[in-house]
Amino acid sequence: MPIVVNSNSSATSASFNLSRANDSLRKSLERLSSGKRINNAGDDAGGMAVAYKLDSRVKRTGAIIQNTQNALSFLQVQDGAMETVGKVVNRMSELRVMAQDVTKNSSDIENYSKEFMELQTQLNQVKQQKFNGISLFAIQGDTLGNGGINGYDEGVYTPSDATAQNYDKYTRTLFTSSSGQEADGSISLNVINLQFVLSIGSLSGVGVGANIDLGGFRNTPGAGGVNIGADGYITSITHVSVGQFTSVLEKIADMRAENGAEQNRVLNSLERLQTNMTNLEAAYGRIMDTDVAIESTRFARHNVLVQASAAMTAQANQLTNVALQLLG
Repeated sequence: MPIVVNSNSSATSASFNLSRANDSLRKSLERLSSGKRINNAGDDAGGMAVAYKLDSRVKRTGAIIQNTQNALSFLQVQDGAMETVGKVVNRMSELRVMAQDVTKNSSDIENYSKEFMELQTQLNQVKQQKFNGISLFAIQGDTLGNGGINGYDEGVYTPSDATAQNYDKYTRTLFTSSSGQEADGSISLNVINLQFVLSIGSLSGVGVGANIDLGGFRNTPGAGGVNIGADGYITSITHVSVGQFTSVLEKIADMRAENGAEQNRVLNSLERLQTNMTNLEAAYGRIMDTDVAIESTRFARHNVLVQASAAMTAQANQLTNVALQLLG
């Protein structure tokens, strides 16, 4: 090998190897410090594109899970309110039976009617209950523009006597897919029509075809003489039969059963979403996360190469000194 002064290929080669080893060491340090295998698009362009879409889907799925949990809370609060309604109507029916006691005088029955009117007031107040500002209940003919309700559909209810009844049915739509499309997954949550549930048909003295309810929602004040008071409440418990109370209790039971079925469906959707979330996060991690054990091994190798390359570069730079010694 000739001894030259103007060029030093050995030093150039050693310097190149030092630069390459140093770049590899820097990448290993970046991966170990960030915990990510891909820190910029240049590390793995295709992998980053896939991971970016997966991350977006993970975030949307997380939002859907939160929405689903809120929907479950909505249904649970609604069921609690319906439980209260059932207790009130049960008490009403109890008062009606006690009013049939032949040993009770008119004063006793009047006292029963006073409690009956107070209970009607309580039922009317249940309609005002909300969950985070969203109504739990509706009444016939409502057009609610909040919380996903834009109106109502025609519902059909068939009680135990098999006589179908039409009523206004309100629903809220819960989307259960990260695509945000109803066709990809959704659940209809019933907003109970409280007026229909508490409707008892006609009262004595009110007239044929009148539709009276126990909550005083849209009863006509003064209808049928003294049977409907100025506040829309039924003035005497004797105007309602035990059978009418039984019919209302049956509707309450059916509505609570529907609520329970919806809760189970929401819980099943929540479980599916959480499973999807876990799998999506795992898929994202397999692409983006660095294997610390493997990367630590690479870091040690690159560190040794950097030190060796630096030492060899220093040695190569000394080769030109041999030529100076010959000239001296």
